[in-house]
Amino acid sequence: MMDGSAQTTLAYEQSLPAFLAGIERRAFRHAEIALKHREDALDAVQDAMLKLVQRYADKPAIEWSPLFWSVLRSRITDIRRRRRVRSVLVAWMGSSHDDDEGPVWEPADPAPGPARIHSDRESYRALSTALHALPRRQREAYQLRVLEGLDVADTARAMGCSEGSVKTHTSRAMEALRRQLEDWR
Repeated sequence: MMDGSAQTTLAYEQSLPAFLAGIERRAFRHAEIALKHREDALDAVQDAMLKLVQRYADKPAIEWSPLFWSVLRSRITDIRRRRRVRSVLVAWMGSSHDDDEGPVWEPADPAPGPARIHSDRESYRALSTALHALPRRQREAYQLRVLEGLDVADTARAMGCSEGSVKTHTSRAMEALRRQLEDWR
């Protein structure tokens, strides 16, 4: 039998705020790699979290992860479309604007020495570059399956495709990343 504090802790661990707190950093990195822009990534994650709370809070906790990744994927697509329209309008009006900065990331732990920090930055930059070079569907499948640990069925639901497509995209992504990141093994 559990006491009141244990029940409260268990209820919180299964709550939507706990789910969002646990996924926010990974979701931000996913969005930052996909969008290559820190502020847009923050907006995408915040919008996805808000939509999950507004529309899906009543769903069982087991469904939150695929729902969240599906919503985030849609939000990333919306931001990309908005950028395309904006770039066409800006080009048409005779001005140019380059938003295409690489992801900015600082390690959370400042304790490692400068060599380790530099190595971490370089390896993250190499992974980010390699992921960005993948076709969009391969990148999404890899990030959801490998980096986020979703199973094939949940990944298929989040991506809106078949389980076979998820397996194919993931396999192709892993092979391409192996080739591109051979020096980082």
